Amino acid sequence: MTPFAYSKPRQIEEALRLAGPDSLFIAGGTNLVDLMKENLLRPARLIDINALPLREVQTTADGGLRIGALVSNADLAWHPEVERRYPLLSQALLSGASPQLRNMASAGGNLLQRTRCHYFYDSQTPCNKREPGSGCPARDGLNRNHALFGASEHCVAVHPSDFCVALAALEARVIVAGRQGERSLAFADFHRLPGDTPQRDTVLEAGELILAIELPAESFAAHSAYLKVRDRASFAFALVSVAAALQLDAAGRIQAARLALGGVAHKPWRRAEVEALLVGQAPVEASFRAAAERLLQGAQPLQHNAFKVELLRRAVVRALSQAAEGVRA
Repeated sequence: MTPFAYSKPRQIEEALRLAGPDSLFIAGGTNLVDLMKENLLRPARLIDINALPLREVQTTADGGLRIGALVSNADLAWHPEVERRYPLLSQALLSGASPQLRNMASAGGNLLQRTRCHYFYDSQTPCNKREPGSGCPARDGLNRNHALFGASEHCVAVHPSDFCVALAALEARVIVAGRQGERSLAFADFHRLPGDTPQRDTVLEAGELILAIELPAESFAAHSAYLKVRDRASFAFALVSVAAALQLDAAGRIQAARLALGGVAHKPWRRAEVEALLVGQAPVEASFRAAAERLLQGAQPLQHNAFKVELLRRAVVRALSQAAEGVRA
């Protein structure tokens, strides 16, 4: 283990003062500790933020919900307001990891998970995300779990979070703080595609701390579904996942639609034109199949993950059908 300093501030301002280019914040540590054990991250200082006042779930002035960054995944999934108003979020959280990990993992930390690409975790192989400029062996290697969309020649890894897929569909916002003050980021802008800087997963600046996640008042509670397709029933990352949410008008037609995908890109994947295609349509399989076909345009499967195309097509239709019926996946 590489030696490091440890601090446990009790005020947000103190935590921000301690933050530097070689420091990292730690909450549950369910991903960070693994990365340190594998010697993939070597922080000079860990700043334990568990004493900070960031554990509340509160209703906002506009009727939405503000989730403190330190709320555990388990507490959030079973929170009465989340279950009642944002069941899509609860479903996504409960589909991830294991009960033990959900008890430790935090809402803010969930946003900062690193990819589970096996080349990234193997320090004996090149990886542009780990060592920029070293190469991406996944492009021509074992890439069954890798991206269909938004990849680059430098990286084809996918984002592992279920929680983030639901947050993308709900159009959440992320509240962060740094030495220059607070800022509010649209969730769609928080994570990055790899481009030519795959080592940067998010738009966070050095030393910035996630304070909270804010959900809008519109929750799609009546018609939403989270579908996760994986190799085993629990404690497995998604091959593909779909967060589907619909609003139906008085005539039973689709008034608004949200569709976010996981397991297929470097960030939760949405296409506004596909959601727009559903508006005004009857919530029937033919409409959902047309949306799935449009969504799959531009997919770039690799040698071992072409099966994901058909898998995703079926998952989109199924998730939208469940959302329309009000079925909880």
